[in-house]
Amino acid sequence: MYNTIVMLKKEFRSYFNTPLAYVFLVAFLVVSQWLVMRGYFIRGQADLRTFFSLVPVIFILFIPAITMRLWAEEQKQGTIETLMTSPVRDMEVILGKFLGGWIFMGLAILFTIALPLVTKLTAAPEVGIDKGPVIGGYIGLFLMGGAYLAIGLFASSLIDSQIAAWIIGTCICFFLFMIGDPFGLFALPQPLVPLFQYLSLSRHFENIARGVLDIRDILYYFSMIFFFLYLNACILKTRR
Repeated sequence: MYNTIVMLKKEFRSYFNTPLAYVFLVAFLVVSQWLVMRGYFIRGQADLRTFFSLVPVIFILFIPAITMRLWAEEQKQGTIETLMTSPVRDMEVILGKFLGGWIFMGLAILFTIALPLVTKLTAAPEVGIDKGPVIGGYIGLFLMGGAYLAIGLFASSLIDSQIAAWIIGTCICFFLFMIGDPFGLFALPQPLVPLFQYLSLSRHFENIARGVLDIRDILYYFSMIFFFLYLNACILKTRR
């Protein structure tokens, strides 16, 4: 556990040693503010529906961008050999990198906490704001972001090119997000529809974003995280 914490601190600090962290945070906050303003002026409603419906799609592009360097850079610079021969377990390194990215992503989500406060202040007094979907939406974003991070970390371990790692991570995230879409399910044989709906990242997020915290949805996200971290460990094992 000590090695994991050391790796976590190292990875979290490394985000702020480059412009990546600042570019990501500023871009994410600007886009988030635009989504809320879009709801105000286009839909004429003071709510966060647009925000919670589009941020998961934005994460598909943003999160693989912050994970693409985690292993690809180690491989390109040759430091992965030193890391793999040091007295640490593969899973300790993987968890450290993953948790460092998850905390950084959580920080980005936390910075948007002013949005529901502004929405509450600008909404009509008789309308108010439903706290359940807001709290559920933020929990869902954090869990979905964790699944995206695990996928991006796995993609980064496959190749030493950061751009290629970003493309692979984005494609996997997009596929798992869209397989539950009604348009895609329409072409599937009926017996496969429930399976693809269960595997869809978006379907479970929609349940949580409605304010319903079902243990099955939470277990699904942690299962996805564990699965891709396990695949990451398998890749490192083959490299040893």
